[in-house]
Amino acid sequence: QVRLVESGGGLVQAGGSLRLSCAASGRIFRINGMGWYRQAPGKQRELVAAITSGGGTNYADSVKGRFIISRDNTKNTVYLQMASLKPEDTAVYYCKGTLVTIRGTQTEQYDYWGQGTQVTVSS
Repeated sequence: QVRLVESGGGLVQAGGSLRLSCAASGRIFRINGMGWYRQAPGKQRELVAAITSGGGTNYADSVKGRFIISRDNTKNTVYLQMASLKPEDTAVYYCKGTLVTIRGTQTEQYDYWGQGTQVTVSS
């Protein structure tokens, strides 16, 4: 069974830092793009940052210069280093991965989501 598991969320004061991790496990052949999304209460889920298999990145304007996304392909893990956190960064953060998995003698590609991790920034 393929899973994405996030960790690293928590409560932090404004101006502080957190690092989120998302580890993929299961019969994975290859991981293509990975990304972090967030959803605040009453709002739609939004893209925070994404990284391609080759390491190309893009960020939401609201986090540019404060957040850094990276990945360790040897560990099937993506990270989100968050600095200068603001109360408006408070949300549940979700990891998404486009994974090519092994099923029998075939491979198939799907998007997978983690269960989410809460980030709360106090003012």
